[in-house]
Amino acid sequence: MVKGVSRQVIVVHSPEPELFEQAIFILKDEAVGREGVTDEALLKEAKRLIRDPARKKRPVLWAGPVWAVGGALVMGVIWLLTVLI
Repeated sequence: MVKGVSRQVIVVHSPEPELFEQAIFILKDEAVGREGVTDEALLKEAKRLIRDPARKKRPVLWAGPVWAVGGALVMGVIWLLTVLI
């Protein structure tokens, strides 16, 4: 157990409790006393993150094969030119 450390958290219950019961957000120390940041704004932001989390874009699955085919075509043309010249 660590003594002398206190953190402020926001606990938000899941709207769809099939997988998760609740989400716990740990507030930054700077956010706790910041002017203009209300409890309602913090709770609204936490609920927004639960509904629509920032997700990375999925990689394009067809990009690798397209580059491979393009490279093969370029090498074929180069090979054909070197044979003909």
